[in-house]
Amino acid sequence: MKRENMLIEAEELLKKIGNENLRIFDATITEDAYMQGHIPGAVYFNHDRFSLPDSPYMCTILPVDRLMEQIGRAGISNDSEVVVYACGMLPYAIRAWWVLRYAGHDKVRVLNGGFTAWKNAGGATEQAPQSYEPAVFKGNPRPEMFADKDEVFAAMENQEVDLVNVLPPVSYEAAHIPNSINLSCMDLMDGLEYLRPNDQLALHLKETPGNHRVITYCGGGIAATVNAAAHLLTGHENVAVYDGSMYEWLGEGMPVTGNGNWEIWKLK
Repeated sequence: MKRENMLIEAEELLKKIGNENLRIFDATITEDAYMQGHIPGAVYFNHDRFSLPDSPYMCTILPVDRLMEQIGRAGISNDSEVVVYACGMLPYAIRAWWVLRYAGHDKVRVLNGGFTAWKNAGGATEQAPQSYEPAVFKGNPRPEMFADKDEVFAAMENQEVDLVNVLPPVSYEAAHIPNSINLSCMDLMDGLEYLRPNDQLALHLKETPGNHRVITYCGGGIAATVNAAAHLLTGHENVAVYDGSMYEWLGEGMPVTGNGNWEIWKLK
């Protein structure tokens, strides 16, 4: 995937403000942060509304039909040009991007640098909450972008699949899925806000063969999207996010290995 098809820089977004077809979403995890200041016209992307409300695990993706309905309810149509960003935490924006791409939306990008980049570029801010008129969205889903625990369990013994824990080494050492490797998402970002240049991403991801399927996981399916997106940017498209990640894996009593200090790994 071309970088310009996944990411948008603040300077380009500044030129697009006012476009009737533009839909901007603040995917910061708390609405309080959105209310303190956001890009003018931006709507709050509530991750809970795109997740199963009755799931015991965080950010469990909605069934496709309900997901498409929710995307339309948020004001996104097939023709909408969507930009998602976050304040101080790029993984939340990439999670929103991953969800929309999974549902089949092809015109969505992440603001590299998020709200900080916007302000540094001279962009205005506002505090008033915004909303878009509901629309109709009918996408062509990409089911291969998410993996469930059954696929992950099978992958533990499949040398053609690479399981990648994206949490910091201390979390990986505490508890991880057997036969998974550790490639921290922290090494892919600058200051938790910017995705690093493609050549740096490729250098970090060199441990995962390009012909294998890659399944990334973290604590709750958010940070894992950073590594997954980086794989797409470096030309490796056979990649999925284990949506349940360690919250589900441990919650369902699945096998783990590590030093047993399970509390450490709880990074979303």
